[in-house]
Amino acid sequence: MFEPYYPEPYSDFTDPANRAAYELALAGVSERFGAHYPLVIGGEAVETEATIESLNPSQPTEVIGISASAGIEEAGRALEAAWAAYASWSRESAEFRGRIGVRLASIMRAHKYELAAIQTFEAGKNWTEAEADVAEAIDFVDYYARQAVRLAQPVDVAHWPGEENESHLIPIGAGVAIPPWNFPLAILVGMAIGPVLAGNTIVIKPASNTPVIGARWMEMVADAGMPPGVINYLPGPGSAIGDYLVDHPRTRFVNFTGSKEVGLRIAERSAVVHQGQKWLKRAFMEMGGKDAMIVDETADLDAAIADAVRGAFGFQGQKCSAESRLILVDGIHDRVLDGVAEGAAALSVGPAVENHAVGPVISAVQHRSITDEIAKGREEADLIVGGETIEGGYYIQPTVFAGVDRNARLAQHEIFGPVLSVIRARDFDDALDIANDTEFGLTGGVYSRDRSRIERARREFHVGNLYINRKITGALVGVQPFGGFNMSGSNAKAGGPDYLRLFMEMKTVSERWPG
Repeated sequence: MFEPYYPEPYSDFTDPANRAAYELALAGVSERFGAHYPLVIGGEAVETEATIESLNPSQPTEVIGISASAGIEEAGRALEAAWAAYASWSRESAEFRGRIGVRLASIMRAHKYELAAIQTFEAGKNWTEAEADVAEAIDFVDYYARQAVRLAQPVDVAHWPGEENESHLIPIGAGVAIPPWNFPLAILVGMAIGPVLAGNTIVIKPASNTPVIGARWMEMVADAGMPPGVINYLPGPGSAIGDYLVDHPRTRFVNFTGSKEVGLRIAERSAVVHQGQKWLKRAFMEMGGKDAMIVDETADLDAAIADAVRGAFGFQGQKCSAESRLILVDGIHDRVLDGVAEGAAALSVGPAVENHAVGPVISAVQHRSITDEIAKGREEADLIVGGETIEGGYYIQPTVFAGVDRNARLAQHEIFGPVLSVIRARDFDDALDIANDTEFGLTGGVYSRDRSRIERARREFHVGNLYINRKITGALVGVQPFGGFNMSGSNAKAGGPDYLRLFMEMKTVSERWPG
């Protein structure tokens, strides 16, 4: 029905034409600084007295935009609007829904640099990271549109004489998406558009640090012809409207990405059956990790060093997939540590708009949290690079600790910032044991040329996404379905062929023929 899916390509910003186009997009976005963005409920713009200021983390005195902030009343209206839209949207054909998805992806593609530029200002992403976020968002829409059409086909069942037996998948209702600030377009879009293209409707409660990018996307949703109420946009305080939406008896499912602490709280609240509730809520949690890369003595050490630096410090380490532990076998420990330290120290730090390798962390709160962890880390291990803040924005130097004990806080606690803990292992067996010795299980990597070790890692390195001889970030939609084990979450595998199935249920119809 549609042309084959292929992941959105990335730009080469060493090309003068691409640089000029991105700079033009940055200039266009900056002209809209301070603009006001409403809630979107049932397709209508809704203003509120309460507001949220979105600040530029590279220059926190700069207001990117001002968003309306929802309360309980607006949350209730949004859920009502989602259910009202569900009555007709759920009955549309998968082909109809898919065409809207493909059109939306096309609109996003035409505005790719604009969407990326918003994130450069609002989220502190350099040009490459910002464009990659937008590309992933486009991929989610394109890929899920095709998967929705596939899943609309009857499920294959066995034949039984004298009867027609059919099983098919149907949507389940109106739900809630609670995305994070670190991928404020890609994860927001993926968590919302997957259930929607499967025939559900949704209320999005975005992160308060990054409401502007979602608001701009909602304008594109309307341009694509999405019926009113199918997607509702509701910035607001999580402690108020987040709890309300999670607890509501008419919430059919909850889709969350964020910290372990918040995810566990949402999972617990979602399990409670409230008065008037007719179902068990489905709740999917993606909760982060303490991700490790192992390097052994057979590896291409230059490549391992380069990928270790990229995996640890891309987007300031603010990825749930970021490499926060580097496990080095004894024989090559010192050489790789020296290379990583040198690479980290060489990374430029500065405003995201200037396309530095390392930009600011997202907020004052996150800045304090990370610097507090660095201070604690100084008491546990040897700080060999970084650890200092830089004035002007929420900047923290890329930080490397060596001599980290496998059980130390630095080796177990998710810091979510530009902090890498280097751990010495006796040999590969010990390295694999250290890698698995955490409550998380999201991403991991192995650098080795030893085939037996690689095969062993395939079997025994217990993570949802394992990368061999490459960096451990950058999963592609449709290529590397993403999600983890244990306290990393529900392993929903975003961007995979079964993701939409999570928001559908199977109905079987059996008709016996007379005779």
